[in-house]
Amino acid sequence: MVKEDDKSTKLDKGKGKAVDTPDKKDGDPSKQNTGKSSTGAKKDKKDEPQEEELSEEDQQLKSELEMLVERLMEPNTELYKPSLEAIKNFIRTSTSSMTAVPKPLKFLRSHYPSMTELYEKWPAGDDKVALADVLSVLGMTYSDEDTLDSLKYRLLAPTEDLGSWGHEYVRHLALEIGAEYASRSEKEADTKDLTDLALSLVPFFLKHNAEADAVDLLLELEIIEELPPFLDENTYQRVGLYMVSMVPLLSPPDDKTTLETAHSIYRKFNKLAQAITLAIRLNDLDLIQEDFDATDDQVLKKQLAFLVSRQQIWLDTPDEDIGECLNNTNLSKYFAALGKELNILDPKTPEDIYKSHLESSRGGPGVTVDSAKQNLANSFVNSFVNAGFGTDKLMLVEDESNSWVFKNKDLGMLSATASIGMLHQWNVELGLGVVDKYTYANEDYIKAGAALAIGILNSGVRTEADSAMALLADESYLDSKSPHIRVSAIMGLGLAYAGSQRIELLDLLLPIVSDTSLSMHISAMAALSLGLIFVGSSNGDITSTILQTLMERDDSQLKDKWGRFLALGLALLFIGRQEDADATLETLKAVEHPIAKHTGVLVDACAYAGTGNVLKFQSMLHLCNEHIDSSEDEKKDDDLFQSYAVIGLALIAMGEDIGAEMALRQFGHLMHYGDGVIRKTVPLAMGLLSASNPQIKVYDTLSRYSHDNDIDVAINAIFAMGLVGAGTNNARLAQLLRQLASYYHRDPNSLFMVRIAQGLLHMGKGTLSVNPFHTDRSVLSRVATAGLVTVLVSLVDAKSFVLDSAHYLLYFLVTAMHPRFLITLDENLEPLPVNVRVGQAVDVVGQAGRPKTITGWQTQNTPVLLAYGERAELEDDEYISLSNTLEGLVILKKNPNWQGRD
Repeated sequence: MVKEDDKSTKLDKGKGKAVDTPDKKDGDPSKQNTGKSSTGAKKDKKDEPQEEELSEEDQQLKSELEMLVERLMEPNTELYKPSLEAIKNFIRTSTSSMTAVPKPLKFLRSHYPSMTELYEKWPAGDDKVALADVLSVLGMTYSDEDTLDSLKYRLLAPTEDLGSWGHEYVRHLALEIGAEYASRSEKEADTKDLTDLALSLVPFFLKHNAEADAVDLLLELEIIEELPPFLDENTYQRVGLYMVSMVPLLSPPDDKTTLETAHSIYRKFNKLAQAITLAIRLNDLDLIQEDFDATDDQVLKKQLAFLVSRQQIWLDTPDEDIGECLNNTNLSKYFAALGKELNILDPKTPEDIYKSHLESSRGGPGVTVDSAKQNLANSFVNSFVNAGFGTDKLMLVEDESNSWVFKNKDLGMLSATASIGMLHQWNVELGLGVVDKYTYANEDYIKAGAALAIGILNSGVRTEADSAMALLADESYLDSKSPHIRVSAIMGLGLAYAGSQRIELLDLLLPIVSDTSLSMHISAMAALSLGLIFVGSSNGDITSTILQTLMERDDSQLKDKWGRFLALGLALLFIGRQEDADATLETLKAVEHPIAKHTGVLVDACAYAGTGNVLKFQSMLHLCNEHIDSSEDEKKDDDLFQSYAVIGLALIAMGEDIGAEMALRQFGHLMHYGDGVIRKTVPLAMGLLSASNPQIKVYDTLSRYSHDNDIDVAINAIFAMGLVGAGTNNARLAQLLRQLASYYHRDPNSLFMVRIAQGLLHMGKGTLSVNPFHTDRSVLSRVATAGLVTVLVSLVDAKSFVLDSAHYLLYFLVTAMHPRFLITLDENLEPLPVNVRVGQAVDVVGQAGRPKTITGWQTQNTPVLLAYGERAELEDDEYISLSNTLEGLVILKKNPNWQGRD
């Protein structure tokens, strides 16, 4: 025991300031108290044990502080200034452990009320201001949360050097400023003094690596746009990263203001690649053009052009080389180079994908395979698997006499012919040469397929010849007597010019939407194509025309199964527009038909796509809560809006990881308690939420649903498994799908969907992705989202569309398909192999120092494939990347300061 006591005294020596007095209460006094009680000591002493416990040093400090406070009470005004200076000095120089309150503040706490009374009595002058300065600091430990004393006295004692009182004080003051601002805003009182004080805190925060505190304070005071002047070379990157990463958590209009401020920060420091990425997120075409024109460096301009073209935004430039980058002209060349590097140029047959010999064969005398359905599935699988490679073993064969097209019947011929477009995707010149002969065919189905193939070919690329416009806008297609040719030409234009906002197409397609004498099928597809072409533009002419059509068409026409695509065309115009859709939603209330409610839900969901908006998410959940009896014929499809609400949940939540996690949990509840119409849509929503991102928990759940008693749920779950694994070649998913193929060998519809899912899984032989997010998962591609939503809406009633005769709607996926490669280029845009580390991306927002941005990396030589959630970084400093994220096409410049490897 003695030794232990000894030890403690040794440790305590020299720590009078660091150790807080209450610690001693727990130790020694307990012994003293027991001693006292045994000897019957007086109980009065119990109230003042503090006196005895203080060390000599503390006692001296306390006495000095009390003496200084007494001097302030005396009438001699000459003593005030030195006394206050001494108190300030004690507070500033006190050393303390991180968790304990500094000693001077603790000892002065009992005098706080008398000092505040003193302040009221003193006449105005320097002494009074100095006292307010001290009271502001003392208020931090004494005041209630409601009184905000620190702030009150700080406003009475303005000073330039707030930082001298320490970091904790400045943070406390920031907290009180936020609280006071909120209460004044409610009363609509003046807040200028608060904003001035807040701005004086910003330099301190930035200097002490507390960038997040500076941003939060200005955001709370709604003056975030005042931040850029305070930043310098050392702080702007951390501030920019923090601001951009918090955008999904902000409500409008703060999210937009924050992005605009971050954009101006990057522009100020001439980081054009980051700036243009934010301009793309803002969907502000003028801002994108301004950023694009802000540099004369041709190489940097090409890099910016790659970033813009990835979002399929169409800018014009007089320079031919930069034009090629903006138009994605060389995408097929780079894709072929990737294929060559990965040694996957040889075409694959559908059988290579199915691996039927591994399926446990259950064939018997009673099993009849619908060969037309089987051949149709093969056409799709062949086109998905060999997409973009320009070779296959079915369609593009020399032997004309035994053409694969004729092994399909009716609309199967259309889809088979259209698959040529996907095989030659992005390679317009070569593809047109192959499609050409089919445009002269006698059968309308083949001619229609050729029209659709031309649209698919041109999707995502632009050519000077503008071949899609020249061919498909021709009267023989657009005004054809055959409805199939007409619909295919309209669809082809939509796919070819998705996101382009070409005004000429308005004049061509708007009359088809508004002509009520045409069938709903043709009008709806025209509306859908316009939605794709003008996606996210909230174009007033198209909006009013579609709304007018909804009001003018009679109920029987609106009940047509194709009516939903009229609604979808309207919704696509508002992707990511948030409040801009409010006026349209109000107008829809004037339409009395149930389609108005379905359309409203779709428009609302699209408007907040990728925002993670919690309130909208909740409103979609409320819609799923309604129970509607749609068993009678008149009420058929009245509950369609619930399907759209489920897709809406995924659309809204997919922008943000935590939201997506919560959405998956909600989908589990909906599967348990929802009606049939909700249950069959949940797998589709899960597919959209993690497109091309095969997480075990997601595809295992879908695998369970794929054996559901309700065949609609099962079929959609099978498709969702394909969507989740799209372009990943995931071996576990491939095995699950092979098992499903043998499980559903008697059901042609389910088997067809299993084949489609297998085709999606091996899309582009494992080199493509359909995930709508790109540029380090920060930018939502509106065109990709539009294509995915279109396919999902058609699958809400799969038996009426994809499994019936409208299987060609699956080709809308083409807008979302994009190579998931990283190709590094030199300044002449030739491939430049370098070593890069590829690993799982790590969130480094707000972390101190220079943390690693990836974990578990492997070093590879470019070109490389990047899976969802992976990030690449250059192995050494030999080259400088012109893009802020290593993804897609990246131009590298030689580093002039490179010394060579050690």
